[in-house]
Amino acid sequence: MGCTGSIGAQALDVCRQHADRLQVVALSAHSRTEELVRAAREFTVPIVAVTDPAHAEDSCLSELPEGTKLLVGESALEELAVLPEADTVVVSVVGAVGLRASYAVLKAGKRLALANKESLVVGGDLLMPLAQPGQLLPVDSEHSAIFQCLLGERAAEIHCIWLTCSGGPFFGRNREELEGVTRAQALAHPTWNMGAKITIDSATLMNKGFERIEAAQLFGLPMERIPVLIQRESRVHSMVEYVDGAVIAHLGASDMRLPIQYALSYPERWETPAERIDFRTIGSLTFDAPDPEVFRCLALAEEAGRTGGTAPCVLNAANEVAVAAFLAESCSFTAIDACVAHCLELHDARRVESLEQLHDIDRWARAEASCFLAGLS
Repeated sequence: MGCTGSIGAQALDVCRQHADRLQVVALSAHSRTEELVRAAREFTVPIVAVTDPAHAEDSCLSELPEGTKLLVGESALEELAVLPEADTVVVSVVGAVGLRASYAVLKAGKRLALANKESLVVGGDLLMPLAQPGQLLPVDSEHSAIFQCLLGERAAEIHCIWLTCSGGPFFGRNREELEGVTRAQALAHPTWNMGAKITIDSATLMNKGFERIEAAQLFGLPMERIPVLIQRESRVHSMVEYVDGAVIAHLGASDMRLPIQYALSYPERWETPAERIDFRTIGSLTFDAPDPEVFRCLALAEEAGRTGGTAPCVLNAANEVAVAAFLAESCSFTAIDACVAHCLELHDARRVESLEQLHDIDRWARAEASCFLAGLS
């Protein structure tokens, strides 16, 4: 799901390199139908979905392989999730739309290779009780790293998880310097090649705030035991420290195909799709602490994570609206965290009860965020 995005394209590359082990049985895209058609033809896929109805009549769709079934609309993701011929589903769509799809995958008893962090941020309280051991495999490089560092260990013996972070393109800048940041500057990530939305989240450090909430859901630790560690070289993908003082770190290339492949191969390990690192040439690894006074999204995510319940849903929805506005150059970089703070302040968090409840709160937060940003212009 989300085969034309950065993660989706790299997942298809893994499938391409391991065609003897993996068969692609369904694909979805939101609006990039030409890329969807190319992938469907290459992998001879029997069913595809276009989640944006405005692109359901794109002329290129006539070039789908003969007999390929076409589904349309966001609800199509839930249809793909329960296909009997699929045993593993990679959910790499962007935003809260991935939650219903992830829920459907787990309910159907299939393996969920999760690259949609909003699913756990918004609806982790609904998803985690459904996930059986080994059923939910994280695709985020950090969470995949943590998952691997925990293999064979006892969860009760964890002291903390060191969640690493590149620091983004603005590491070391002060608050005043962030106010004039441009769209182009924010999209220039120093390490990873990602989609626009997640790249902006990485620049504000909201992405790392989301990942702390994710880690708390996945590994059952409170937020205070998941500190963020700046690791500028992006070679250490996260670490787990145990009660006896031992620290197990996961190191490797900055290539998302590695965690994608592991989510598909688990519990096996397959030949790497990436270039190997010669550790003799790295020189050094550096570590630092983030500044939540400058990167306020990190503090806002911690606040929402500690509050729990529906607060992370508001955090995510307001952030999506603000990031879209920044990418459209209709608000400043620092207006992103101001918008999120405004919505969190107005929200009275409550216990998560259903997908419908989260949908209503998501809609409220988006409307409130839009009104706030309109008032700034």
